[in-house]
Amino acid sequence: MPTDLRGQGDGLTLGAMAEEPIAFLRAAQSPAARTVYSGGPGFTAAQVRFDRGELNRILTLYGRMVAAGEWRDYAIDFLDEAAVFSIFRRTSEMPLFRVEKRPKLRAKQGMYAVLAASGHVLKRGHELAQVLRIFDRKLIKALALDH
Repeated sequence: MPTDLRGQGDGLTLGAMAEEPIAFLRAAQSPAARTVYSGGPGFTAAQVRFDRGELNRILTLYGRMVAAGEWRDYAIDFLDEAAVFSIFRRTSEMPLFRVEKRPKLRAKQGMYAVLAASGHVLKRGHELAQVLRIFDRKLIKALALDH
């Protein structure tokens, strides 16, 4: 039934919609940032995921680089061994960079890495913020070229 606003005197009243009950439903928890997920088509029990804080940090950097005109698109892959955030200049080309999370390397070189399009590791470490600092120089250069 459509909502009906009728003027009565100096105020407005809500017609049919005021009679309908309001249901408050809680959204289902999203598995997007979980590191372990069981069930559902296309998912295995041990896929690696970025957590909310990691995605926030990566997407903040991504947004700054898009604003600077350097990056245009991204893709996120959750694999059995790694979670990968791929960064593209154009949608149809190979990724310029990949930010990877590989928990199996946590005790060794660190589980976070930034890889170039060629596959070379540009930076690896135990802290995501420290690994993403490699892009600070690129952002400064991009902003300097704008002015």
